[in-house]
Amino acid sequence: MRCGRSGIRGGIRRWRGDGSGTINETAWHTKRFVDRMLRRPEGDQNIDTAECGMRYANRSAMTVLDAFSGAGGFSLGFEMAGCRIVGAVEIDEWACETFQANHPDAHVLKADISRMSDGELRDSFIDRKPDIVIGGPPCQGFSIANRNAGDAKDPRNSLFKDFVRIGRLFQPRLMVMENVPNLLQTRTQEGIPVITIVTDLLRDLGYTTYWKTLQAIDFGVPQIRTRLFVVASKVPLESPFPSPSHRVTRIDTTRDMYEPELAECPTLWDAISDLPALNAREGSEAMLYDCPPKNTYQVLLRNSGTTLWNHKAMNHTPRVVERFSHMKWGDSGNDVPDHLKPRARNSEEVRAEAYDQNNRRMFPHRPCHTVPASFYANFVHPFQDRNFTAREGARIQSFPDTFRFLGKPTVVSHKLLAREGRTAEKHLCQYSQIGNAVPPLLAKAVAENLLWQIGRTQGDVNARAREQSVREREPSDEVSR
Repeated sequence: MRCGRSGIRGGIRRWRGDGSGTINETAWHTKRFVDRMLRRPEGDQNIDTAECGMRYANRSAMTVLDAFSGAGGFSLGFEMAGCRIVGAVEIDEWACETFQANHPDAHVLKADISRMSDGELRDSFIDRKPDIVIGGPPCQGFSIANRNAGDAKDPRNSLFKDFVRIGRLFQPRLMVMENVPNLLQTRTQEGIPVITIVTDLLRDLGYTTYWKTLQAIDFGVPQIRTRLFVVASKVPLESPFPSPSHRVTRIDTTRDMYEPELAECPTLWDAISDLPALNAREGSEAMLYDCPPKNTYQVLLRNSGTTLWNHKAMNHTPRVVERFSHMKWGDSGNDVPDHLKPRARNSEEVRAEAYDQNNRRMFPHRPCHTVPASFYANFVHPFQDRNFTAREGARIQSFPDTFRFLGKPTVVSHKLLAREGRTAEKHLCQYSQIGNAVPPLLAKAVAENLLWQIGRTQGDVNARAREQSVREREPSDEVSR
């Protein structure tokens, strides 16, 4: 079921929930998940009450606008940290529907941000001015469609310039950009590092900038996923990025005895072992659990819900299922008997060599490989002869089960649609929405640290102001004599 919509102007749409019980249930459970994440852990004596109060007092006032929002993983992480999501801009229809269903109070624009004027952007969020702007500008070559725009690797010729434009228009306290780590190695035709241009443009707006690559497994996400984060702050930050909270192995012989012991990062099997077992073609968009959760990660992501969304297996042919049955952990389509290897397109001939990263059976007791947009063809379940379902991918990305993805599970190749002129059918399917997202638990770690840093900075400013006020009220030594 999809959200209703009403036009604004120039092809820009605002999405609203249509009042259906399904959408309301999804939104209610998302709010419940956020509320649970904000609770102070019972029995945790290491959190100072006054300190905790200062942190959450600052968080409650922070509003977030998500540019290039996709389904909303980045926003969910900031919401889990205590922020309020006031808006999003996204070009894809199905991603907008997903975002609105899970963030019903946000003002979601379906729009090509590069075609919006400054006035349209301001008017769209005139009563929702953000304290924080987040986003992951599309990174395909850092180039917009216009091939005559200049150097394709120069971010000034890409959608990144619209991310900067939002900062110029709204002057938020913080801007946080997520992107691929390869950006650090990219240079323009003139040899200028792209990251230098990115940070210089943000500094020109009056921000202090920082960047760092973060690994998702360091923050409890059961997936090897390295991402670059760029932070721009109106005030200097002492420590702009979070310290790891998790590790892959429980025992660390190199750890200093005075350092806090890190929690063990969940494995792939920790993440998905409680989901109903499926054969190819089984499952549905909505179903019930068939066993209780087996660990704390599963308890967290079930989020007290009773409906399991998006757990539908791919419609594999018997030949594909037989191919998968011959694969051991770590094997790919290149490791099966020749007669079962993938065939060339529109042919009965076996393909000379299959892409080695496609259809690889995952090791269950390790973190999963990076979940890409096309992960429906990348991974084979560790024990079942099929690819992952959308929900299994969402679990690996750390989305709660109550976060429902709308649109179709898969779609025809975007390249084929473009070649055949069927651009109206181009949408982000459930798998693409999940694979493109920032893992919510990673986003939460980034957000919590930034909010704590802002709170500390504001606390220092307030303390200095109080000291100055006291000094001004005190009589000088000369007067007292």
